[in-house]
Amino acid sequence: MKYVLAIDQGTTSSRAMLFDKHGQPFQMAQREVKCLFPNSGWVEADAIAIWLSVMDVINEVLVKANITIDDVSAVGLTNQRETTIVWSKKTGMPVYNAIIWQSRQSADICDRLSDKKGLIHQKTGLLINPYFSASKVRFILDHIENGQERAESGELLFGTIDSWIIYKMTNGKVHATDVTNASRTLLYNIKEMAWDKELCDIFNIPMKMLPEVKPSAYDFGEMEFMKSNVHITGVVGDQQAALFGQTCFEEGESKNTYGTGCFLLVNTGDKPVLSHNGLLTTVAWQIGDKVTYALEGSVFIGGAVVQWLRDEMRLIHHSSDSESVALESPTGGVYIVPAFTGLGTPYWDDDARGAVFGLTRSTNRSQFVRASLESIAYQCKDVMEVIQKETGKKIKSLKVDGGATKNGYLMQFQSDILGTVIKLPKCLETTALGAAYMAGLQCGFYQNLESIRRIHEYQAIYEPKMDKKTVQGLYKGWKTAIKATRMFK
Repeated sequence: MKYVLAIDQGTTSSRAMLFDKHGQPFQMAQREVKCLFPNSGWVEADAIAIWLSVMDVINEVLVKANITIDDVSAVGLTNQRETTIVWSKKTGMPVYNAIIWQSRQSADICDRLSDKKGLIHQKTGLLINPYFSASKVRFILDHIENGQERAESGELLFGTIDSWIIYKMTNGKVHATDVTNASRTLLYNIKEMAWDKELCDIFNIPMKMLPEVKPSAYDFGEMEFMKSNVHITGVVGDQQAALFGQTCFEEGESKNTYGTGCFLLVNTGDKPVLSHNGLLTTVAWQIGDKVTYALEGSVFIGGAVVQWLRDEMRLIHHSSDSESVALESPTGGVYIVPAFTGLGTPYWDDDARGAVFGLTRSTNRSQFVRASLESIAYQCKDVMEVIQKETGKKIKSLKVDGGATKNGYLMQFQSDILGTVIKLPKCLETTALGAAYMAGLQCGFYQNLESIRRIHEYQAIYEPKMDKKTVQGLYKGWKTAIKATRMFK
């Protein structure tokens, strides 16, 4: 029996997963990847360590499954987006650490270019922010010897994580990326679907550094480093991969990933919708000549608030305890705004910091845990409200994935506060699954989108039970808490 191998290279780990023709996971291997914090607000990683972790998990998953690479039909790749690597074309070695998407070290560069924000938004659908790749490339060129000169001579290559892995897998023969990753760089025009010289000039980045941009479903080349004729046939950024893995193939279908943060995406069809309320416009994927777009909202602190309860506040011993402790709470009334690293969509307030409201003498541990879980749902509602305003359509159901979806209290409260059906898939590894679906579609392992939709299964469905008046009252309290939080600086 043949499999599709999905490689999921994330911020803190690399995974390899084998999927069968029914979209079921067969075997998995995982390696942690260390993040480095050289200065306050800086987040980096060793690009070679990332590549070694990918090689390790590929070999391990094949051994665990007791198969060889010849039993793999194709490889799909999904990756942490925006993370930036610059390497030497001569040596194939990085010239600086990978700068991780979370890093703020290029904030000054973005501040200097703030007068270009309108132009950048019109062309890319993004905000000018150190989150994206362009300012990270500029930072690297400014901090290595003769960086600009080497870049202009053609010696240096830039890539997001997918480009780096493709380059290493193909033994340096392919320098490419897909449209989803390109659309997160601040250098790619999502209307013309091409690198934009004007944008490159703004950041003073030579275009010869940039990878060739391909559709998400495409033959990116052979995995030559394994002496194999297996090809990489699908590449897609992690959040778009989750949207595809959740089978959100039609306009208006949406998903929310509950990880460290939360990423809510909605398929907007074949035309980009530019947001006026803090959403990001992005390329969802490209299959053949057909480009699909999405709107994206970001919550900075999602599941991380549960880690905070466990590690810093020590109110729970294990993350899984949060549900049972929250259910002990007799009443609500407490609001926690977990703006530990600022607020994301729709506020984009980097200076906001966390706050707690509504404490009384009787407030106890269970109310505190409950309020922390509810804060995740409220932040996701903030994003959903803006998405519905921008698209002019009510989102009737939301497909969810990520670690926090194991929390039944959170999922039911999320359904209640949104007034929306929540669908939890059988396979929670939807990022890897999306990469597998994409690669399998290109190589013929999966016949078409409809055949993929037919094999996709759900393990739970949550329906709203709370009356509208209660929801309105709770959400009004949340908005008041947000307003007060942003005033306290």
